[in-house]
Amino acid sequence: MYWILFIGIAIISYMVQANLKSKFEKYSKMPLMNGMTGRDVAIKMLQDNGIYDVKVTSTPGMLTDHYNPANKTVNLSEGVYGSNSVAAAAVAAHECGHAVQHARAYAPLKMRSALVPVVQFSSSIVSWVLLAGILMVQSMPQILLAGIVLFAATTLFSFITLPVEINASQRALAWLSRAGITNSYNHKAAEDALKSAAYTYVVAALSSLATLIYYVMIYMGRRD
Repeated sequence: MYWILFIGIAIISYMVQANLKSKFEKYSKMPLMNGMTGRDVAIKMLQDNGIYDVKVTSTPGMLTDHYNPANKTVNLSEGVYGSNSVAAAAVAAHECGHAVQHARAYAPLKMRSALVPVVQFSSSIVSWVLLAGILMVQSMPQILLAGIVLFAATTLFSFITLPVEINASQRALAWLSRAGITNSYNHKAAEDALKSAAYTYVVAALSSLATLIYYVMIYMGRRD
């Protein structure tokens, strides 16, 4: 049953990623009526929310957009930073949504930020601990249990990420409409693009949970 679930999630993950890429390409060809670029949209949203200490920068790659709370930067990919498309506006506003969350001390974001050091440490050793735990599950099950605890931290991080990402999109869409960046013609496109991106986080969280359950099943069945 686990392998059926795992393969199913892998297929869904591929489909969601392909759908996201397709939607981004589609809406990247839909220009904003006002001609604002992703950079322009980001700066305006930050200023409209009274945020002046966050810098908007360009980062290499595709769909590499992110907000870094450590140095207060909204990092937009090359296809977003200088583009005046609906997709660029949606992505830029979404990343600024995280900056607004940071400024407003949004609780789930604070929880996710607090978990970052733990997840970074767990990710660096969890594969080796789990491998050793599986190989020695009969003689030293404590090693596998330690690996499960480490992996559980990354699973928890994935699920805490969900409300953070959904809330950032909600803030972005509300502001895009309120500020007149999008209109009745293209607002649905911006909403569709951000929903497609949100699905990737849902699938990632479910995949992490399925993997965690798999290791728990191995631990629980070690005496069989």
